[in-house]
Amino acid sequence: MSDLKADTTLIRECSDRLQRVYDEFTNRPNPADGYSPAELGHPKISGAFDEFSDNWKLHRQELAEKIRTLGIITQDAADSYDGIDTDLAAALHTAGEGQ
Repeated sequence: MSDLKADTTLIRECSDRLQRVYDEFTNRPNPADGYSPAELGHPKISGAFDEFSDNWKLHRQELAEKIRTLGIITQDAADSYDGIDTDLAAALHTAGEGQ
């Protein structure tokens, strides 16, 4: 029998971080929005971001949904690990009382 260990705190942090990435994906259509060409360093960089933005819009929602799904999966995994741990502890406690 192997020992299964899961750091549910870390798994939950991962889920939270994925949610933040999802929020950024859905709230900022162009990573350069809000920056002037001077802030980006050169007008060509601004143009490259504009070109990138057109392509980004096509794929952003699909990527965002995959990130969101992964965030949900990691949250569910942490909940499942905690639930199993609680159930096993209760079962061991009950079994110990019967001896």
